[in-house]
Amino acid sequence: MSEASANSSRRIQLDYLTRVEGEGALSIQIADQQISQLQLKIFEPPRFFEGLLQGRDYSEAPDVTSRICGICPFAYQMSSIQALETALDVDVGPDLSALRRLLYCGEWIASHTLHIYMLHGPDYLGYANVVEMAKAHPQTVTKGLALKKAGNDIMALIGGREIHPINARVGGFYRLPSKAELDGLAVTLKEAEQYARDTLEWTAGLPIPEFQQDYLFVALRQEQGYPMDHGRVVSSHGLDIPVSSYEQYFEEQQVPYSHALQAVLQPGAHCYQVGPLARYALNFDRLPAEVQRAAEQAGLSEVCNNPFASIQVRAVEVLYAVIEAQRLINVYRAPAQAWLPVTAKAANGYGATEAPRGILYHRYQLDQQGLIQAANIIPPTSQNQQVMERDIRHLLAPVLDQSDEVLGQLAERSVRNYDPCISCATHFLKLDVTRE
Repeated sequence: MSEASANSSRRIQLDYLTRVEGEGALSIQIADQQISQLQLKIFEPPRFFEGLLQGRDYSEAPDVTSRICGICPFAYQMSSIQALETALDVDVGPDLSALRRLLYCGEWIASHTLHIYMLHGPDYLGYANVVEMAKAHPQTVTKGLALKKAGNDIMALIGGREIHPINARVGGFYRLPSKAELDGLAVTLKEAEQYARDTLEWTAGLPIPEFQQDYLFVALRQEQGYPMDHGRVVSSHGLDIPVSSYEQYFEEQQVPYSHALQAVLQPGAHCYQVGPLARYALNFDRLPAEVQRAAEQAGLSEVCNNPFASIQVRAVEVLYAVIEAQRLINVYRAPAQAWLPVTAKAANGYGATEAPRGILYHRYQLDQQGLIQAANIIPPTSQNQQVMERDIRHLLAPVLDQSDEVLGQLAERSVRNYDPCISCATHFLKLDVTRE
């Protein structure tokens, strides 16, 4: 009889998830071969970004909020800009919008590629980290680094720098790229397209565990194109609302073991999933035909309900972002001006974009001088937290006779299915097992 089966009650404690939009941990209690309690704890002291914004001029919000995350800073910046432009009745037009979408492509490429190769891929091949994986698969990792660099190059050119971009502003940009700069970027992206196709082929060959789940998917959906920088909020259960109605249907709830709020869908307080699987399932028809074919050739159907296959869906989105970036450069028309004038007024504004990890929602209340009176920011992590807990519970339930070490590793892998901010931390988890 194994040590695990000899004990009727035990506790598995994963102490450090150090970057889950901050810090977190995982606690699992098992009694009589059943999970009696499972808690994904986010224990980082509150950073009070929403409080920091109060009293500041609206123009400061995009730069402040971009500091919330170092992996997808433009997502925070773009959701902030979109909400403020909605409040201030600013329409930047198609040319500036296209440039912003190009910048978003860069963030998707860089963030997804980081997750695929550096954080998630080693799990499938049995390596502790990407350094070990690179020793055995140097060409694969080299391609991944080159692909990530292509995303970084977009961020640097359009955003002003690779991390925490500084060029975007309410009303447009501070500086527009030159045609020569965009032409150089197009050359880089053409090479990156082959790396993206290779990435999808590589992920298709990974040993994906069989773990089908029933999800309530939530994502943005645009009239045309795959959702990235705008859209209506839709779900796999028929929800279809404007972003301004988001808080009428989605509610954040406090749980005693976590400093992070957990979002649920009302009525019914349903847990739901945002991110690549949700976007893909709700918008497969919005992908270009060549990307649809590539996904099908990789073995994916139009809906993917296996969170372990999210690495493949991310690869599909990387390929899409590379192709979309090339299209945007090819059709680019230099705007007449880098930014439009903005007049402050008292108003409420709402914005939502698709960060690599899922919907990122912002709301601002401004006074007559354009000072922020209230702010609400709901990141993907809080929206996925309940469904992550549910996944771990369902994954471990059939194998509770395994050792604590095995169960801990499975739980970590399940967390890494979801979120780069979580994933970069789980490679450094300390496993503490207490048996009763």
